[in-house]
Amino acid sequence: MHASVAYNLAFAAAVCVVCAIVVSTSAVALQDLQAANAALEKRRNVLVAAGLAESDERPPAEEIDARFEAIRAVVIDVATGQEVADIDPDAFDDRAAAADQDTSRAAADNPAGIARVAHHTVVYEVRGAGGALELVILPISGMGLWSTLYGFVAFDADLQTIRGITYYDHGETPGLGGEVDNPRWKALWPGRRAFGDDDEVRIEVVRGRAGPVEADPYRVDGLAGATMTSRGVTNMLRFWLGGEGFRPYLERLRVGGGA
Repeated sequence: MHASVAYNLAFAAAVCVVCAIVVSTSAVALQDLQAANAALEKRRNVLVAAGLAESDERPPAEEIDARFEAIRAVVIDVATGQEVADIDPDAFDDRAAAADQDTSRAAADNPAGIARVAHHTVVYEVRGAGGALELVILPISGMGLWSTLYGFVAFDADLQTIRGITYYDHGETPGLGGEVDNPRWKALWPGRRAFGDDDEVRIEVVRGRAGPVEADPYRVDGLAGATMTSRGVTNMLRFWLGGEGFRPYLERLRVGGGA
């Protein structure tokens, strides 16, 4: 009897060890593939924000890379807005930098729920003939109802008119806050204006419906049944377009005519 119990326990332990080895080996083997897929999805969303891909479009990797050739990734110093030439944007991890106290600073209390801001981050520029600025894509993040949302907002060359917005990572409720992924909602953003005449951030997601772009340029329809997520989108835009976020970078572009 005791031998049978010992055998069963040993057999169960051996099965657990084998399963653990298989799972851990698979996780390690798939790590690079998962990282590559995440980077590809991030690139796809940059293209969506820039209007270079449709929200529901899933082009192959080769097509994403081909379209991305028009976009230049740039590492900037968030506090000064200056380009940092000695950091490789393709190897830079924004989230890791923000989480590390050595590569970030504490943010002032803010409704976006942002605790720390990385010293450096990656932005994206599209430039035309002669280096003239055509488009800027900025990373944004902040708290919704259940999660931190990560996405991008794109601006035309005037650095005022929104070209598009998209989110590539969040844990909001499908059908409610998860509607930030809905192409119909994202289609409401192009042409909206981020800043008022006083240069303060005015863009907001309202409760209910906003007017058309021409009559109501600073407001966007709220997400039905998702007041907290809607408010979170407003809060994160106001943070990242403000003084603790990308204002120094945008002011540098304005003063330099986009150069």
